[in-house]
Amino acid sequence: MHIAYSPCPNDTFIFHAWASGLLRDAPELSVTYADIDVTNKLAAAGEGPEVMKVSYAALPWLLQQYKLLPCGGALGRGCGPLVLVKEHEAARDASALAGKRIAVPSERSTAYLLFRLWAEQKVPGGFGEIIVMPFHEIMPAVRDGLVDGGLVIHEARFTYQDYELQLLTDLGSWWEEDTGLPIPLGAIIAKRELDTAPVIQAIRASLDYAWKHPQASAEYVMEHAQEMSPDVARQHIELYVNDFSYSLGEDGYGAIESLLGRAAQQGLVPAFDLALLRS
Repeated sequence: MHIAYSPCPNDTFIFHAWASGLLRDAPELSVTYADIDVTNKLAAAGEGPEVMKVSYAALPWLLQQYKLLPCGGALGRGCGPLVLVKEHEAARDASALAGKRIAVPSERSTAYLLFRLWAEQKVPGGFGEIIVMPFHEIMPAVRDGLVDGGLVIHEARFTYQDYELQLLTDLGSWWEEDTGLPIPLGAIIAKRELDTAPVIQAIRASLDYAWKHPQASAEYVMEHAQEMSPDVARQHIELYVNDFSYSLGEDGYGAIESLLGRAAQQGLVPAFDLALLRS
């Protein structure tokens, strides 16, 4: 079975046991490591493998061909994207971003949807320009004044102070206060013609193994951690691997439906049948 997921520590931690052949009776895996913007595009083009990690924000384009799996993804609380500005700008409120240049890592990501939904409330008149750039270039661009603000995700939560940047808003906190729901970030999907029962079983068994043997995956995680320090990798796993990784549950599905339903109402994603998220 071919699977694609990111080299981020949360994914490698979850899938280590399965990818390493440590699970009895699980399908043998062929793994492609790809950042989520790459897998989003592969899935949209119909060129992706049977199973892959994508952004929840990409699902409206994918649900006719792919099924959302109830495990293996990233949802949570206290783990949302951040909007960053230079330190001397931090005292200003969000309205100061009106008409400004903002760097984002993707326009088809949960982070971007949260950002746009937040801006609808907090940035009257909207932004001047949205600039898509690679994730690792955003914080230097804000620091160097190439853009006025930046939308960042993942390990930037732990490292943005190194770039002399300051937090303008935590979009996760805003979302949780606004809805009471967790934040949907990354989803695991499978082609609809695939029998997903063995896949779900293997993901949960791999996660069980990871939790019972947390050091077993350490070498595998760091091998793919893109020069991240072990401490940051550990914080990353603690933040993004949780009970929602094992089962979405009603809160998880409710969060996904709320995010994508609101985004569709505002024209940020195509209109689609929300029932496809559960079928």
